[in-house]
Amino acid sequence: MAQDGDDYIYDEVSGEWMSAADLANRNQDADQVEVRDAVGNVLADGDSVTLIKDLAVKGANQTLKRGTVIKSIRLTGDAQEIDCRHDAIKGLVLRAEFVRKR
Repeated sequence: MAQDGDDYIYDEVSGEWMSAADLANRNQDADQVEVRDAVGNVLADGDSVTLIKDLAVKGANQTLKRGTVIKSIRLTGDAQEIDCRHDAIKGLVLRAEFVRKR
């Protein structure tokens, strides 16, 4: 039952009248990017991943070998990039297509 002071907004996507708070929550959920690894697993902040391919790191003159474990990843908001740390390389950004969730 509606209370006085509730604002209702017509949502064109669903074709329903919704409270402003419900619509804001739904839009916030839609703004979150889902990041998937090479085999389709959903990645989250803090996950550990394994490299599935040898990767030459630009600017570091180093190659990360296949099977290297990267701990505690962070999502960047881009569906294809994850931010992570490696012992020898700080500020490492990897593409999600080259990792597999552990």
